[in-house]
Amino acid sequence: MKRRLVILTEIISPYRIPLFNALARHTGVDLHVIFLAETDPGLRQWRVYKDEIRFSYEVLPSSRMSVAGRSVLINRGVGRALATAAPDAILCGGYNYVASWQALAWARRRAVPFLLWSESHVHENRKIRPLVEFLKDEFLRRCDGFVVPGVMAREYLHAHKVKDDGIFTAPNAVDNEMFATAAKQARGNAVALRAELGLPERYFLFAGRLVQAKGVFELLAAYAKLKEETRQQVGLVFAGDGVARTELEAQAASISPGVVRFAGFAHREQLAAYYAFAEMLVLPTYSDTWGLVVNEAIACGLPVILSAAAGCAADLVTENWNGLIVPARDASSLAAAMEKLASQAALRRMMASNSKQRVSRYSPEEWALGIAGAIAANGVIA
Repeated sequence: MKRRLVILTEIISPYRIPLFNALARHTGVDLHVIFLAETDPGLRQWRVYKDEIRFSYEVLPSSRMSVAGRSVLINRGVGRALATAAPDAILCGGYNYVASWQALAWARRRAVPFLLWSESHVHENRKIRPLVEFLKDEFLRRCDGFVVPGVMAREYLHAHKVKDDGIFTAPNAVDNEMFATAAKQARGNAVALRAELGLPERYFLFAGRLVQAKGVFELLAAYAKLKEETRQQVGLVFAGDGVARTELEAQAASISPGVVRFAGFAHREQLAAYYAFAEMLVLPTYSDTWGLVVNEAIACGLPVILSAAAGCAADLVTENWNGLIVPARDASSLAAAMEKLASQAALRRMMASNSKQRVSRYSPEEWALGIAGAIAANGVIA
């Protein structure tokens, strides 16, 4: 018998649709997703791929306002939506929304199991605010269970005194098959696509928002530190956009020799081509709850140079096996890692092969099994 699971989450992210579709196919789950907003135009440029949705969902009426310099999302109709959905369990994607607290109170009054989907980790670069930490601990104390994407998020809950037997893993994932297939197709049309996208013959790739917290200035500084011979042979491509772009372009103009290309924002279906021709992905972030671009890159068969501050570091990248892990904010260590991989073709090939092996354990189907297991442990499905 199928049991009703309601997921409460912020926006219709293209990365989550394959996961929710996989969960909706699970024989024991009747899935309904409540989105707090369709998108966040102030932060994301994503397309909303509604035509790919294969699960029941609704988008609540909402408004955004600024409170103490932070964007706050306010929703209407949370209780009404939950009552109509009649869940046997609720999985809530975060504790920092007013709607999250409303849903928690609703579930507690009705003895409906309430699980938190928590991606925070101990290496996040966040300012500690005593009131926020107090409220967070109060929220965690009232939850019946927790779902995490990997090792670092589990450690975060341990630090907040959550017992391990109440924590379940649903590994973060993207549509691996889509990215792998698209990359293969791109490589089959390499000459035309390289010319169309203006890509160097060899290049390091960054994919993401061009903001300081992603480590983009350290990446540019690291590229400038490489041997002249390396920069003559290998370019640097930024696939993304953001407030730091103008300053990055100004700094990049002084790097010679070398080629630095700013490709602008790329939608999901375009990104695979950038991955296809890159020699490696470089993500030197100061703080990322996970880093789904790493999933995308290894699905396309890339080695990865990754900051230790990324939430996926302990799960997706093994040092000297499918990539290298460097300290955040350390341009010299980053340059050494980039030089090492750029100069060793055999090592890159080995890492590329290993990346393809690793990503098989991080699929939408594995995520769905993790969610089903979490709600089963809370007495919802057999």
